[in-house]
Amino acid sequence: MSYGSRMAQVLLVEDDPAIRGALIRGLTERGHAVESAPTALAGLEHAVGKRPDIVVLDLGLPDLDGATMLTMLRGASRVPVIVATARDDEREIVAVLDAGADDYLVKPFSAAQLDARIRAVLRRGGEPVTDPTVVVGGLRVDPRSRQASLDGVDLDLTPREFALLHYLAARAGEVISKRELLTEVWQLPYGGADKTVDVHLSWLRRKLGETAQQSRYLHSVRGVGVRIAAPKD
Repeated sequence: MSYGSRMAQVLLVEDDPAIRGALIRGLTERGHAVESAPTALAGLEHAVGKRPDIVVLDLGLPDLDGATMLTMLRGASRVPVIVATARDDEREIVAVLDAGADDYLVKPFSAAQLDARIRAVLRRGGEPVTDPTVVVGGLRVDPRSRQASLDGVDLDLTPREFALLHYLAARAGEVISKRELLTEVWQLPYGGADKTVDVHLSWLRRKLGETAQQSRYLHSVRGVGVRIAAPKD
């Protein structure tokens, strides 16, 4: 299904009546069918039972924290989730993206911006994965099974670490800027901090058995970005 112009079934999990009403009106005017839930448990029940196309999730909910709901939801469903909240702590943003959120919006934002994010997330989700396994030296990355291995040993990667590794491996030898990684891997074209990339690169290096000082696959290019390449040994 293409969501460029077609209606999406949206579940809005938001406890503030004023915000909820404004977003329902704004998204409905833009052609979406919107249902809402004021609590995490009600939202979870709706998302699992009625299977909307996408969930827009506030974190500050009265019964459970939205991050807890996201974790519970991911145990039962792969429905795309956009976290929409007033919280702008970078560590929390990284945590919910790693927990399975597909995008993150910080309040205040307009219904038009949310609509654009919804359409972008649904377009990505509707594209079949056809990329072949990427091989760089002893590193194998298979986007179809979302499995990666190094010298025949499976790597235990978070969804974000896998996405980062696959993006770099598919462009082996190229220097990729942190801004490009934020845009393409984190889907944050409207902003984001380089530190987010640095932290994930550090975690990824550790799982590859290397450090920034003794790199084998991941090579930082000062002031430019990072590239992945097979070790020369």
